[in-house]
Amino acid sequence: MSDEAFANQSKSGEIPSYDGDEKAKATDFANYFCSYAQLYHQKQMLVDHNRMASYHQAIMGNTDVFKDKVVMDVGTGSGILAVWAALAGAKKVYAIEYTDMANHARQVVEANGVSDIVTVIQGAVEDIQLPIAEDGLEAEEDGGTLVVDIMVSEWMGYFLLRESMLDSVIRARDKYLKKKTGLMLPSHCTMYVAPVYDEDDRSQSVHEYSHTMDDWSEFVESTRSLYGVNMGVLGKDFDREQKEYYLLSSRWAELGATQVLAEPKVVKAYDMSTCTLEDSRGIAHGEEMATFDFDVDADSTDEECVSGLAGWFTSDFKSRTDEGGADAPKINPAFLSTAPDAGYTHWGQQVMHFLAKTPLLQGETTRLQGSVELMRTKENARLYNCRLRFSNSRRKTAEAKDGNILMQGPNVEHVYQIP
Repeated sequence: MSDEAFANQSKSGEIPSYDGDEKAKATDFANYFCSYAQLYHQKQMLVDHNRMASYHQAIMGNTDVFKDKVVMDVGTGSGILAVWAALAGAKKVYAIEYTDMANHARQVVEANGVSDIVTVIQGAVEDIQLPIAEDGLEAEEDGGTLVVDIMVSEWMGYFLLRESMLDSVIRARDKYLKKKTGLMLPSHCTMYVAPVYDEDDRSQSVHEYSHTMDDWSEFVESTRSLYGVNMGVLGKDFDREQKEYYLLSSRWAELGATQVLAEPKVVKAYDMSTCTLEDSRGIAHGEEMATFDFDVDADSTDEECVSGLAGWFTSDFKSRTDEGGADAPKINPAFLSTAPDAGYTHWGQQVMHFLAKTPLLQGETTRLQGSVELMRTKENARLYNCRLRFSNSRRKTAEAKDGNILMQGPNVEHVYQIP
């Protein structure tokens, strides 16, 4: 059977929950949705107190905004955000959940006494239909579907975009959220990168790669001597596989603040009221924000080298900033950060290790210049590859940024899988 039979995307290249056939949707469920149907997975997110506290503050800290509003929770999971919305005064909450976790959400809703307000609807948000007429909802436009006042969702993945749930949120927003007064929570999301020290993990990955290649060499020799077959012809392909796994895959990390070696750089910013499906696809080559220019002063850190670049995100819960939202309610802000200085979150940071460390020399500043590109994989529309293009140079720290340099490194380009 061909690889296309198991591709985790529709024939048009979209996430299967939007326009996939039954085979694509089955693959998508097996690869993505099924884990969210397990309580252990939900618990992992529910004990992330930075995550929980930010959403709780955004909802319960704005009871005046939620009062008598229609709310949609996209990807409700255990239903906790929907329960908070009801407790905050919403008159109707629609909790949308694709998996059988919807059954558990109904139990949570019932146990917390808000079943008269919260309706759990099982299905893809792209497919479901709200009971607009049955529930007497008032649309922003006569006969339309723009009936939701507030849309909440915890859709963010590793390095923000992994899992591509943003597509579903955007489609739900465009179909149901009131354009002039509707609120998105979170309202804004921002992606960052920074050079980091993570040498223990980087050197461990290099060691494991070297070990597996030594093991391959021994395998080739033993197969030749014992069975008379030369498997060495496959060495290049095996090396490529192992390099992609050990060296060119980003690693989840819980970095400390001191491991960040320069001021983080914004590489993408999303206004959730106006971002498009094209925006959700990633970071295109040549985008203005996607470049970086870091100075790492060896005298300002105790770390010995640059191990790679790390990526993370923040989410704001605040009033609308787009021109079309001038009439939307103002809210008391809340904030979620997955940065190293914010403490533990289940998202952590994604670290893309350099193949060789970049030493930091006393009295010198190392400059890293380059760009980030983030694109969906061809095989799976929910996964991303990150292409880093960069070069490094060294100069005396007292020298101007564009002054005389001591060393100019070559241009480097690597593509990292974000597993």
